[in-house]
Formats: sequence, structure tokens, C-alpha cells
Amino acid sequence: MTSRIVVAVSLVLSLVVATGPSPLIAAPRQATPDPTALDLVRTTVAHEVSAANDNSVKHFFRARKNTPQGSQTRLYVETSDAMAGMTVAYNDKPLTAQQVQGEESRLDGLVGNPEQLRRKQHQEKEEATRTLCIVKALPEAFLYEYDGDETGTAALAAEGMHLARLKFRSNPAYRPPSHVEEVLVGMQGTLLIDPIAHRIARIDGTLFKEVNFGWGILGHLNKGGHFLVEQRELDDGSWDVSRMSLEFTGKILLFKNIAIKSDEFFTDFRRVPPGTTFAQGVAMLRMEQAKLTNGGTAETATAEAKSSH
Repeated sequence: MTSRIVVAVSLVLSLVVATGPSPLIAAPRQATPDPTALDLVRTTVAHEVSAANDNSVKHFFRARKNTPQGSQTRLYVETSDAMAGMTVAYNDKPLTAQQVQGEESRLDGLVGNPEQLRRKQHQEKEEATRTLCIVKALPEAFLYEYDGDETGTAALAAEGMHLARLKFRSNPAYRPPSHVEEVLVGMQGTLLIDPIAHRIARIDGTLFKEVNFGWGILGHLNKGGHFLVEQRELDDGSWDVSRMSLEFTGKILLFKNIAIKSDEFFTDFRRVPPGTTFAQGVAMLRMEQAKLTNGGTAETATAEAKSSH
């Protein structure tokens, strides 16, 4: 299964990747970082990368995103080809017949057009490659020190799980090998790690300086931008993202203001059969949509979808 915390962190950080050179700014002097904290980060990053490269476990799940404009609920299926997704509600209201038709037509276009599906698959692989570059850089890009402990919950790691909290700040000695990693020099925050399973439970980061892209000509993101990604252990023993929160402001092309604010929750994870194709994933989504339209449950729809294989 591709680790979605890896993908989520990439999506968040890609918002602030600088396309031109940016100066490295040393953080204020603090306590000397604990080398054992760095060892924990190295081991945990290795586990996350391993999970990202493991495609043996895939899930059906639900996502609900809240923004100032309202909420959107979507269903997703991880397949052997690419991620299949369908919107099923806006502001907790079912789609109209016309909206359902639009979603189905979009999915039909992917199922019936192998070239378009290959492009989607290629884009997802490119994103995964950029993601791994960022995640692999975490041990060198930051300085870490222990900052106490927290206890997991049903939505964070696991109920009652002991978690180690680490502070991280920019490493003034770090030299990004490419523009992909440059955003890391503008971040600071905290990590929550399960020290037994060596998995990331939470990464909470803030821009401590303004970040320019395109030498400042194309725009910038303001100091204070914030992101949070949380992950939890699922019933099958795998881990997946349970929450992703973004809040950034800035400008594009010097005059157009941008404001990104969203809070997204991921629930109802259920395993799908190995080797599920994109077309089969779309069939699962349609069964789920039909059940929701008729007042059925998500579990029933997924069980029926599995039985069709």
C-alpha cells in the first residue's frame, strides 16, 4: 500500500516549494538536538518509505473536507492501476441526478480511455517520487529534540498508544539537493512518532518565514502558514492518514491573493481484494453511491462489491 501520509505531506509541502534559489536562514539557538531523537526519525522515515513502496495492501475509504465554502464528501478506492474517487455529497446533502451523472461520466472517461488512465497513473507515480524525495530528506533537513510524550486516540495512532513528541527546526547546515526539498528550510514544528512501530502519528508544521516561488515574481506564501497531518493504525494493522489540515495565505503573480484553508478527515477504511483494477474500483464506488442514494450503509455496499469479484 502506498503510504498516504507520505503523499499527504508531499501535497502540503508542494504548496510552498520554491522554484528559484532561496537563502538558508539559521534558526535561533536552542538546546543541542538529542542524537537519539535523530536516530528515531531516521528509523521512522525508513519505515514510512518502506510502506510507500509496498503496494500489497489497498483500501476503500471516505473523505470529508471542510472549507470556508462548505463541505465535500468523497469516496476513494486504491486500485492496482490508480486511485479511483467519486464525490457523493456537498454540505452533507446527496448529489443531484445531474451531479451524479457528471461523476459517472468522468469515471467512464477514465475506464474507457486507457491512454487517459495511463496519464493519471503516471502523474501519481511522479508525485510519489517527489514525495519520497521530501520524506527521505527529513532526517537531514531538520534538527530534532525530544519534547515529551502524548497518548494516542482512536483517530491518532491507536487508543492508549504511547507516542514520543519531537520538536524540529531548520538545520542551517542542510543544503537542499533540488528545488523539491527547498521548502523544508522554511519549516519548523513537531512530530509525533510511535517508537515501537516506528510510524509517524502526526506532523505539525509552520512556515517561520515568507516563502517565495519564481524568485518572488510568481508569488509567495506568507509567514505563519500551517499544516497538520495525522495518521492512525487501522484494524488490519496497516497505517493510513486520518486527518489533513491546511492554512496558507499569500499572492500569485504579485496581485492575486490566495487563501487555502481546509480540514479533511479520512474514515471508514476497508480492505479491497488484491489486484483490484480501476474498473472494479469504479464499480465499487457506484455500488456505494447506489446504497447511499437508497439509504443503505457503506459496509453493505463494500461487502457486495467484494462479492462480485
